[in-house]
Amino acid sequence: MTLRYLSDIEALECTPLLDVDLPPSTYQMLLRSAHLHADRPALSFFADMQQLRSPRTWTYRQLLAQIHRVANALHRRGYGADDVLAYVLPNLPQTHFVLWGGEANGIVLAVNPQLSAEAISQLLQAANAKVVVTLAPAPGNPLGHKVAQAVALTRGAELLVRVAPGDCTAPAAAPPVLRNATGQAVEVTSYEDFVQGHDEARLDSQRVIDPRAVSSYFCTGGTTGLPKIAVREHLNEVFDAYAMMRMLGDAIGPGKTLFCGLPLFHANGQLVTGLAPWSVGAHVVLGTPEGYRGAGVLAGFWEIVEHYRINFFSGVPTVFSALLQHPCSGHDIRSLELAMCGAAPMPVELFRRFEAASGIRILEGYGLTEGACASSLNPPAGESRIGSIGLRLPYQQMAVLQLDAAGNYQRHCLPGEVGVITISGPNVFRGYLQAEHNQGVWLDLGDGQRWFNTGDLGRQDTEGYFWLTGRKKELIIRGGHNIDPQVIEQPLYSHPDVEMAAAVGRPDLHAGELPVAYVKLRAGSKVTGAQLLEYLAQVIAEPAAMPKRLQLLDEMPLTAIGKLYKPTLVMREIADVLQATAQAQGVLLNAVDVHQHPAHGYLATLALEQHSPAFEHLLQRFAFACEFARR
Repeated sequence: MTLRYLSDIEALECTPLLDVDLPPSTYQMLLRSAHLHADRPALSFFADMQQLRSPRTWTYRQLLAQIHRVANALHRRGYGADDVLAYVLPNLPQTHFVLWGGEANGIVLAVNPQLSAEAISQLLQAANAKVVVTLAPAPGNPLGHKVAQAVALTRGAELLVRVAPGDCTAPAAAPPVLRNATGQAVEVTSYEDFVQGHDEARLDSQRVIDPRAVSSYFCTGGTTGLPKIAVREHLNEVFDAYAMMRMLGDAIGPGKTLFCGLPLFHANGQLVTGLAPWSVGAHVVLGTPEGYRGAGVLAGFWEIVEHYRINFFSGVPTVFSALLQHPCSGHDIRSLELAMCGAAPMPVELFRRFEAASGIRILEGYGLTEGACASSLNPPAGESRIGSIGLRLPYQQMAVLQLDAAGNYQRHCLPGEVGVITISGPNVFRGYLQAEHNQGVWLDLGDGQRWFNTGDLGRQDTEGYFWLTGRKKELIIRGGHNIDPQVIEQPLYSHPDVEMAAAVGRPDLHAGELPVAYVKLRAGSKVTGAQLLEYLAQVIAEPAAMPKRLQLLDEMPLTAIGKLYKPTLVMREIADVLQATAQAQGVLLNAVDVHQHPAHGYLATLALEQHSPAFEHLLQRFAFACEFARR
C-alpha cells in the first residue's frame, strides 16, 4: 500500500502490528537482510576526497561477519546483555561494526567525540560503561589521548579498544599502562587484536534477544556537557526503521544508495543512514570520518552523488545552505531523488531555493532521540507541504494537546490550534537513565497508552499534517546541533561575580542559531564581559556551545514570581539581527516590533522607509516570521 494521505496510514493500521512480522532485535533485522541480500553492497567508505573513487566496500554478508566478530569478542571476554560498551568515534566502518555488534551482545552508549575529557568521563560513569572504543592516539588527532584521560577519571572502565586512524585495518602501537579512578588497571588493546580470530558466521552466545531488551543509550536534551541519557529498546529501533521505510516506500530499497554525512553518535546517523536502509537492502556510502565536515566534502558533494549514483541523503538546514554555494551544474545528479531535512526548522526560502537550484525534492520530517529517531515525515508519494513536518508514521500516534499549569492532560487541540506535541507507540523509549529526568515527561490521557511529552509546540491541520511553532524547552539549535543552555549558564553561575545568567539562541542565516549569553553582575563587581568569555572558554566542554557574544545587563527580564523570562531575550536578539541585517543591506528600518505569536512562535513586524524586495526576500531565510507595516 502506498502512503499518500493520513487515510492510507489509518488503512494500513487495520492490519495489527503483531501481524507485520517485525524482527525482535536490531541483530535479527540485520541478520534477515544479510540472508536476503548477501552479496549486495551494504557499506562503502572513503577516508578522504582523494580516495573518493577507491572506497572499501562490505557486502551484507561481510557486514554481518564484522558485527559477529565484535559481538563474539565481547562475549568471550565475559561481557553480556547488561554490560555497556561506549564508542567515542568519528564516522568509520568500525563505528557501525561496534554499534551493531555491541547491541547484539549487550548495550551500546554513543558519545560525541567533540566533548571534553571530563564530559566524556561523566557520561561513561553515568552509564557504567565497562568497554570503551575510540581512536588510537595519533599526531594531529587528540581524540585518543582525550578518551584515555576520560577513562582514567571513571571507576568502572575495564577495557579500552583503539581503532587505528588513517588505515582502518592497521594495528595500533603498543599501549601504555592505564588505570581507572579506582586504581584498577584498564586493559588497552587495538581493535584488530580485539576482534582477531573470532567467529564471523554466528553469535557464540546464541543470545535470544527480547524486543523489550535495552539496545542503546543515546544522549539527548543537548549533546554538550552531561545531557540526559535516553534508554532505548530493540523494539524502539526496529520499529522506527520499519515505519520510516514503510513511509518512504519505493524511494529506499535494494539497488538504492544513500549518503551518510551526519555523525553516527546521533540517532539520525544511526537509523536514517544505518539500520533503516539496511533493513531493506540499500547501500550506504560513508563519506570521510568527519562526514559533511570533512575537507572538501560539501564542495565535492555533487561529484560524490555522480560517482556513487546517490539516490537519497539526509542533512540539516546548514548543509543545504552550504550546498547552494556549490552549483550542481556540470554533474550528472539524475540519480538523486530525495533529500531529508530534520533536526532544525528549515527556512522556507532556503527550501525553495535549494529545490529550484537542484531539482531535488526535500522531505521535511520530525523526530527525537526519545522516539528512536523519526516520528513524522512528508510522504514521498503524497504532498510535501513546505514548513510542515508531515504526517505521523504508521502505528505511531502523534497528538497536539492542551495541558494545564501542572503539565497534566486537559484535552486534544482542535485542528490549527497550537499545543504540546506528544507521541505514543513502539518507538517511544523506556525513559531516561537518570530517574530525576523522568519527572513530568509522561502523560496520562486515560486511554491506557504511554504518551511522551516532547515539549515542542505545534499544531495539526485538517489533513493530518503537523507544524512546529515552538522549540523544545529552550535548546539552542546550531546547525542541527542541540546545545543545552545550562551548559553555558551553570559555569556562569559558578563565577563569583555573576548574579544571574541566561543563554539563548541568536538567529543566524548560516547556522540557524548561535549561542549568546546575558549576565547580571553582583553589586560592586568590576568584571567585564570579555573576561567572562575568557572564563567560559576554559570551562565549556565543547566549542559549539561557546557563546558568540556575552552582554551585561543591569536587570534581567523576570516573570511576576521572579523567574527568568527568556522570550524577552530571544525577541531582543531577533530585533538586533533585523537591525544588523537591514544595515548591511542598506535598508532603513523605521521600527521593529518582535512579539510571540500563537501560530508562528515569534513574529517580527517591520516598518521600512522604502519598499525593498531584496531585503524582504532575504528575511524569509530566518526561522522566525516577518510581516511588514506598509506606509
